[in-house]
Amino acid sequence: MKFKSLGYCIFTWVVLAISTFSYGQKVTIPVETKNDALVLQTDSQDRLWTVYFGKRLSSKSDYEAVASQYHFSDDNAGLYNNAYTPSGTWNLSEPALEITHGDGNPSTELKLVHYQESQLSPNTTLTEIQLEDPVYKTGVTLFYKAYSEQNVIEQWVSITNREKQSIILNKYASANLFFAGKDFYLTSFQGGYLKEMQPFQEHLLQGVRAIESKLGTRAMLLGTPNFILSFGGPAKENSGKVILGQLAWSGNFKLEFEVDSHQSLRFIAGINPYESAYTLPAGVTFTTPPLVYSISNQGTGQASRQLQDWARNDRILEGKGERLTLLNNWESTYFDFDEAKLVNLIGDAKTLGVDMFLLDDGWFGNQFPRNNDHAGLGDWQENVKKLPHGLGYLVKAAKSKGVKFGIWIEPEMVDPQSELYNHHLDWVIRQPDRPEKYYRNQLVLDLANPEVQDFVFNIVDHLFTANPGLAFIKWDCNAVIYNAYSPYLHKNNLPQTELYVDYVMGLYHVLDRIRAKYPKVPMMLCSGGGGRADYSLLKYFTEFWPSDDTDPVERIFLQWNYSYFFAAIATDCHVTNWGKEPIKFRTDVASMGKLGFDINVSQLSKSDLAFCKSAVLNYNSFKDIIWHGNQYRLASPYINPYASILYVQADQKRAVMFTYLSD
Repeated sequence: MKFKSLGYCIFTWVVLAISTFSYGQKVTIPVETKNDALVLQTDSQDRLWTVYFGKRLSSKSDYEAVASQYHFSDDNAGLYNNAYTPSGTWNLSEPALEITHGDGNPSTELKLVHYQESQLSPNTTLTEIQLEDPVYKTGVTLFYKAYSEQNVIEQWVSITNREKQSIILNKYASANLFFAGKDFYLTSFQGGYLKEMQPFQEHLLQGVRAIESKLGTRAMLLGTPNFILSFGGPAKENSGKVILGQLAWSGNFKLEFEVDSHQSLRFIAGINPYESAYTLPAGVTFTTPPLVYSISNQGTGQASRQLQDWARNDRILEGKGERLTLLNNWESTYFDFDEAKLVNLIGDAKTLGVDMFLLDDGWFGNQFPRNNDHAGLGDWQENVKKLPHGLGYLVKAAKSKGVKFGIWIEPEMVDPQSELYNHHLDWVIRQPDRPEKYYRNQLVLDLANPEVQDFVFNIVDHLFTANPGLAFIKWDCNAVIYNAYSPYLHKNNLPQTELYVDYVMGLYHVLDRIRAKYPKVPMMLCSGGGGRADYSLLKYFTEFWPSDDTDPVERIFLQWNYSYFFAAIATDCHVTNWGKEPIKFRTDVASMGKLGFDINVSQLSKSDLAFCKSAVLNYNSFKDIIWHGNQYRLASPYINPYASILYVQADQKRAVMFTYLSD
């Protein structure tokens, strides 16, 4: 089975405008939010260009007048400002689209054939622009979904093969933007394990700056698809024009920022074309993931508040709902626990006053017991020595104490020391003739394979059906893809270059099935850190784990950086034993997101235990402001020897401010 579309289901809408024009006629298409506009326009040959990106004007005639003042022609390089640049014909710039047609021709031309604008809601407008190759009839539709009040645009592309033979998509970007002017600054977020989301700001000079991932799964581990683009100077919190956004894709990505010979900027974002040539059979449509971005003329503060508001309202699962505070056992027990110890920890969760106890890694595997991270992954049966009465006993024990029960899983991975590996080597991503390469002693399962998708779905389904009171899933993903090779694609004579894309689509397919059956059960994204936090996965998950680095001082910086792109309601922050700061400092830092604890409650002093209990009660009194209010970054720890962040309730009647001073 092959999945070609990431899917956008639109059930009802009002069509505002449908194009009626003659070929060769100049057509102007504005995509507008409350404050800003992206304007596209055709030329005499029906090619589509970006002719304006700026503040919203009063009428279409104003856009036409502004566009006439720009002169983009450059015979030496093609034209830089094409709305979706094809390759192989008139263009000599970096393309957004590269196709090998059925007859082997690598050239594509795109011309406007139709467009329409639809009102999906009072706040949301969808513009669909249909382009077509006049020779091969390959269809490309550009989608622009504008959220007016938030000044957020979400754009993506669908490509339809109308030829009689299969075509090969060699590059298929989600967006191709163009900004006239000079002096652009890019802030990207790089790092590594325990050092996620480290900001790096640079002045973009002529040439191409690329940010990308080739890791396959943990796409955000080393670099992220998040970016801040500022105009006319470095990004500022409360002034200046900025675009702040993310490519919402859970696999390999590539963001290309090119300052051209006129000092204007071209921005191409999409799935990384590295080893990802994709065969598209006749009559089939491929849909790219979306690029999501917030536009602000008042700095990054406004841009991030807009994006957070959009995320809560339109993207994060239950983004306007509630969350469960919790006690996790990981740092207090690691793999060393039994049923009696867990029952005591469940009692500690009740003592703290949190909503839930979360059982982490180590509860499964019998032939290969999960007593460390070298064995058992893939064998999702309760370990009978640790849990002789099964998970159901713990779920009931939690219920009897008035708390909920959650469980950790890592269903996309397998240990070589496991029954699953021994019985289903054909389900494992690995080169058959090369030594296996492990990341945390594990390998990745082949989610391009529908049987593997069924296996992963059934892990979750069985947990819920066997334990009806189960209230939470922590979904981990620790390995990257080494030795990329799919036994399933090989067996079905499909190109290995489709693995990176089919893996992610297979994961989305599993999550679609899970959410169809269990639409609202809270689930946490985890990857040891920033390996997973994108707005395609957050359609299925209520929250994510920002980093295994829980040192409270370092967390101030990490959570500051994540706050540019993510609302606090989606950001899991735990009190742990990392760092030397007192319990109040650690609890305050964790209270700036969704509060949790990962400590040994029985080892707390009487005063620290009393404080934690009162802190949970206090948090419950203001958590709605943190989760649903507007966030203001008042004083940056990168500039000052202190940090200050303010959360303000929507009606501005209540606020919570956190301030930290360095020694």
